[in-house]
Amino acid sequence: MTAQSWLTLPTHRDWLMGEANRLFEYFQWRSINPKGGFYEFDADGKPLNADNPVRGIHMSARMVHCMTIGHLLGRPGCADLIDHGMDFLWNAHRDRKHGGYFWQVDNDGPCDATKQGYGHAFVLLAASSASLVGHPVAEEMLADVTEILDTKFWEDNHGAIAEEFQADWTAIPGYRGQNSNMHLTEALMAAYEATDEDHYLQKAERIADLIINRLARQTGFRVGEHFDENWNLLKNYKGNEMFRPSGTTPGHWLEWSRLLLQLYALGDHQHDWMLEAAQALFAQSMALGWDHAHGGFFYTLDWNDQPAKRAKLWWPMAEGIGAASFLVSNAPSDMHESSYRLIWNTIASRFLDRDKGGWHEELSEQMVPSHEVFAGKADIYHALQACLIPLYPADGSLTSGILQAQAD
Repeated sequence: MTAQSWLTLPTHRDWLMGEANRLFEYFQWRSINPKGGFYEFDADGKPLNADNPVRGIHMSARMVHCMTIGHLLGRPGCADLIDHGMDFLWNAHRDRKHGGYFWQVDNDGPCDATKQGYGHAFVLLAASSASLVGHPVAEEMLADVTEILDTKFWEDNHGAIAEEFQADWTAIPGYRGQNSNMHLTEALMAAYEATDEDHYLQKAERIADLIINRLARQTGFRVGEHFDENWNLLKNYKGNEMFRPSGTTPGHWLEWSRLLLQLYALGDHQHDWMLEAAQALFAQSMALGWDHAHGGFFYTLDWNDQPAKRAKLWWPMAEGIGAASFLVSNAPSDMHESSYRLIWNTIASRFLDRDKGGWHEELSEQMVPSHEVFAGKADIYHALQACLIPLYPADGSLTSGILQAQAD
């Protein structure tokens, strides 16, 4: 590489921590809903539907994870938010009758009582993270959600999870999704690091093998999103714009790139295909997903590699930083370093909301604030990890990296 990496520059590292602190200052205290769970915000930082907001389980679980990060970093008050979030997950989202965790609740109880693989993946992440700081409910929640994932969701013949069930565990047939399995891979690695139990890592490796090594490899490392029950690709699937957008999503190529490198390290570098695939996914995302005219990653592409939804969302930018930083550390090259700098330059000039705080979560194709998919500023999860992942070793999760750095 021709110049010192930004990852090792003290001034850049100070800038990253400064941006992380600004995110904590924006989200930490204002997020608490006194009736349980956490608020989401409009573009001005005001709670959405403040009187009785719908609380998705992933939002509470992500906040627990992020406040665990804050607590590990020594931010006062984060422990209170971990308690608040864990209480809501355990006492409001958990289904005491049938087991598992409701997808959405409001002040009156479950308003969408389905059991979603995506949501349960984040419960596993929250419980794994909270266990690192000795939260009193964490071990019980970790055991509970692990059992649910093993007995209700996991399909051993495929090596991945089913997508969704009714509240009484009646199957909702016809769909399998990579997004829920990708986030479960993240959570399984966190659970492995928290417990040192091999079955978590083995499941993560099987999911990655199915979705990336077999299926994405068949399509030139363009990650398919939507599948039938036998994991046949559904190229014409039309679904929820936020959780199941049609086509393929370059942001998920980037997310998988980082997760594969983490999985490669945790598995003692036994699966060389992971290193190859991580680099291929990143290269494809920069070649096909990046808007070379205006900047930013297109939200979705069609299966002819053309932009389908041209909006530029904050989370692919954040995942691009995570992937690029892992690649600079694990497979250093000028392309990976220059991409890391390009993505941060674009975030700094376009996505950071210097007037009102936080990040703009959605920009138009021309890179001006827009709200077609996202109403405002939902949560801290993606942006916080983008700021902090580059500061820690690229061989495990962020939480384990913080703990490792404190032990050294």
